[in-house]
Amino acid sequence: MPRQVIELSPTGPPEMPGGELTFIGTATVLVRYGGFTFLTDPNFLHQGDYAKLGYGLRSKRLTEPSLQIDDLPPLDFVVLSHHHGDHFDEVAAAGLDKRLPILTTPHSARKLRRQGFLSPIDLDMWDSQTLTRGDCTVSVTAMPGKHAPQPLDALLPPVMGSMLEFSRGGSTTFRLYITGDTLVHDRLEEIPQRYPDIDLALLHLGGTRVLGVLVTMDAAQGVKALQIVKPRTAVPIHYHDYTVFKDPLSSFKDAVLGAALTTSVRYVSHGETYRFQDIRADERRG
Repeated sequence: MPRQVIELSPTGPPEMPGGELTFIGTATVLVRYGGFTFLTDPNFLHQGDYAKLGYGLRSKRLTEPSLQIDDLPPLDFVVLSHHHGDHFDEVAAAGLDKRLPILTTPHSARKLRRQGFLSPIDLDMWDSQTLTRGDCTVSVTAMPGKHAPQPLDALLPPVMGSMLEFSRGGSTTFRLYITGDTLVHDRLEEIPQRYPDIDLALLHLGGTRVLGVLVTMDAAQGVKALQIVKPRTAVPIHYHDYTVFKDPLSSFKDAVLGAALTTSVRYVSHGETYRFQDIRADERRG
């Protein structure tokens, strides 16, 4: 049964040519595009705080988020890859509007409801939710993710990537892929088969290790993921912020220099805003 479209308030942010993203830290990114403003994986713990990873495991935050919740503009929705302490923490739980739509896994949606959130939207793999504002539309679809090899994967919360497909007047204007905390695995091959034309990807890196086991992509896997999915542009995120992040961004930069990639990689520092162009609109005008 099709999901009901979420119609947002007609009053939104002023539209701009193209879009922009601000890297707040970890996997937390503020994105403005196509008349929508949204946040990914809200993590606002302070430097020196500890993220809860389950089973009594914790990780110390090494950086300060570049924005605080009170600094954020009004949000239309949140995309959450999974409910771990370095992706959705107690600061986010206390400070975000409980009415805010949060698109996430069924496991995370249950945890959010227990925290008092009224509108979590649970998405199984390949499920979609559409949001509209006037003639602007964004469809958010859950992409396959695998957080760890077995048997550890069974002990970690389910994860999802996300594909955000923006359209206006019935025409697609932009596709944004967010990997979520995943390793390279066979089902990533399905993504370019379904979405062969991806404009921008946010790439979760860090080479996170839990009990010595790799649970997010390191440099080599990050390059491999780009070779599989083939976005036009990629921005690496999710590195340097926690003690469990073992693979520095410099390793990924070196791997990119030595790789055959069709993707342009843009490096966006914590607190920096990257402005991207609406290539499809430019092509239509041309």
